Amino acid sequence: MMKRWKAIKRLGPLFIGLSFMLSACGRADLSTLKPQGTVAAGQYDLMKLAISIMIVVMLIVFSIAAYVYIKFRRKPEHKEAPKQVEGNFKLEVLWTAIPLVLVLVLAVPTIQKVFAFGEDYSADKNAIKVKVSSHLFWWEFSYPDYGITTAQDLIIPANKKISLELKTMDVLHSFWVPSLAGKTDTNTDGTVNKTWIEATQEGVYLGKCAELCGPSHAFMEFKVKSVSQESFDLWVASMKEPVQTIEDPAIAEVFKNQCLSCHAIGEQGGSVGPNLTGIGSRESVASILLNSEGSGQLKGSKPVKDNLIEWLTDPQAVKPGNKMPSPKEDLGLTDNEIKAIAEYLANSKVSY
Repeated sequence: MMKRWKAIKRLGPLFIGLSFMLSACGRADLSTLKPQGTVAAGQYDLMKLAISIMIVVMLIVFSIAAYVYIKFRRKPEHKEAPKQVEGNFKLEVLWTAIPLVLVLVLAVPTIQKVFAFGEDYSADKNAIKVKVSSHLFWWEFSYPDYGITTAQDLIIPANKKISLELKTMDVLHSFWVPSLAGKTDTNTDGTVNKTWIEATQEGVYLGKCAELCGPSHAFMEFKVKSVSQESFDLWVASMKEPVQTIEDPAIAEVFKNQCLSCHAIGEQGGSVGPNLTGIGSRESVASILLNSEGSGQLKGSKPVKDNLIEWLTDPQAVKPGNKMPSPKEDLGLTDNEIKAIAEYLANSKVSY
């Protein structure tokens, strides 16, 4: 007993210190424990209900066990085996009925929220419709009611339901914004999954692919940017405005031949790669190179032009396995051409 007590005294402070240290881990924009949306708040309430039930059950069971251990412990004067008692109808009914009641207490709100969070708002005229397409390793967002397509940054108005239709363009992915809602897969069988999110306040929230999809799965991030309705309307109008053209004819020709064959900017270009309209105003480049111009201002962020140069110089070093050809090695762009294109894209901004 003495040795056990010494071990507890030694390990106790270690576990307490680890608890405090781990409690500081995580980020506010990537935590299910700090819900910022209607769906996430409901899921958090279910978590609290389940944990509360488990804590109450644990306290009761441990209290009874401690009482029995102390009350009926074997004493030195006890030489014979204790009287054997088998079966107690009332107790058996009690400990069968209580778990059933607890399951019902948890099941009723769970079923209510499952159906509420699975509601289809695609026909709701007051909801913002967004079609989400997952690619290796980036996200595409189309707003059919506004005729807008963008990538990596999902712009939404706060306090408004956003109806999402999700599909994959290649392998299985999973759309997840921990602060706003749970996970929704984009299936490879052609199924279009539907879900909805709603941000209760303005801010930038980090989204992740929650399904292992390839070598850069961990880098397949996106941002959900919740803004006021006025800012959203301004963004929509700004996205539709004509984009500025490149003044240098030589750079303009290179950009047209080598970039717009896959990417679109404004009204021109292809649709194979991410839409580049307003990329200078996004929170990141390639989803993981954080822009210092973004609202997050996170550690390690750099000017968007620097991030674009880094990405265009060697995209495989930034995000291994992505499908973009190397501008230098595969397309033959010079360093000056890369810098000129990066500067042009950095100045391609939209208003909020």
